[in-house]
Amino acid sequence: MNNINSNPFSMLRELVETESPSHEKSAVDRVGSLVAKMCRQLGAKVETVKQTEVGDHILARWGSGANGILLLHHMDTVFPLGTLREMPFYQKEGKTFGPGVLDMKGGIVVSLAAISLLQESNRMPSRPVTALFTSDEETGSDTSRPLIEKLARESALVLVLESGMVDGALKVWRKGVGEFLVKVKGRASHAGGAHQEGRNAIQEMAHQVLAIQDMTDYGKGTTLNVGVIRGGTASNVVPAESEAEVDYRVRVPEEAERIDAAMKSLKPILAGTSITVTGGLNRPPMPTDDTMKITFGKATRIAAGIGMTLKSGGTGGGSDANFVAPLGIPVLDGLGTIGEGHHSEREFFFTDSLPERAKLVAELVSRW
Repeated sequence: MNNINSNPFSMLRELVETESPSHEKSAVDRVGSLVAKMCRQLGAKVETVKQTEVGDHILARWGSGANGILLLHHMDTVFPLGTLREMPFYQKEGKTFGPGVLDMKGGIVVSLAAISLLQESNRMPSRPVTALFTSDEETGSDTSRPLIEKLARESALVLVLESGMVDGALKVWRKGVGEFLVKVKGRASHAGGAHQEGRNAIQEMAHQVLAIQDMTDYGKGTTLNVGVIRGGTASNVVPAESEAEVDYRVRVPEEAERIDAAMKSLKPILAGTSITVTGGLNRPPMPTDDTMKITFGKATRIAAGIGMTLKSGGTGGGSDANFVAPLGIPVLDGLGTIGEGHHSEREFFFTDSLPERAKLVAELVSRW
């Protein structure tokens, strides 16, 4: 067995300095090889779930049987290769910095440190423990979702090692996340000589943008954001095409149904134009339902046994916990390190949060 708790930051440095942007399969696979080696050093049986377009997923198991505990992580980051040159791994004033250090390589080390703690104290549970490390969370978990849902259905509890809220709170709700692509077609013509013969697709899109933005309902936690617009070829040509990318977030399933119906019902305002809408919900919402309340309550009692007070919160961002919650499986999210600056050059976590979270995860795994 390998005691990683004497210096978990050595492991973290190795993971962070092995860059792993989602779209670089070979890079993510290098991190996967490191993770697999670390898990084997902790006595796990490791399986590599091969992928063709994205990085391979890594599956580690301790023990066997039913009603186990599943630990969820992702190895991919949003940072392109070469980011380390401008954004190195370092520690300063109680903070640990680096690309992906918070989202979520710190979470990977929290899990492995928790397993190591349990092994050192002979407190590994009789139930099996499974850890899944995926390669495509930042791009929607398209290849990993079926595996996540399969493993979750076999589990009594799922712990997601995404970062905690900045005040340390666990995430007991997350918004559902979706995206639409809106395409408008008009008719091209010369902007000077035949302006009246054209049908301006960008003008039509302007009407649709206002209608889409007006679907936002802050009271229900629903937001729509037209974040990207493309269209036209030259200023002296009436544009024949335009398209827009729309992000949307919902807190409750009913709102997803409302938005989907409204988006698919968009009608053109200008004669001679047409609209097509594709897309929909990628991650369903994770509400604070009865199962979540019971799960968080039990976690609170376990944490109190080691002198920790748990707080609860939520976020508009999605995670792989969104796939677990609709299955009715107990899930806790935000058990990774605590920090700020996700997806930016400011990304960091509070250094002390890594061993503290490892202690908490170890207790949850041992006593659940």
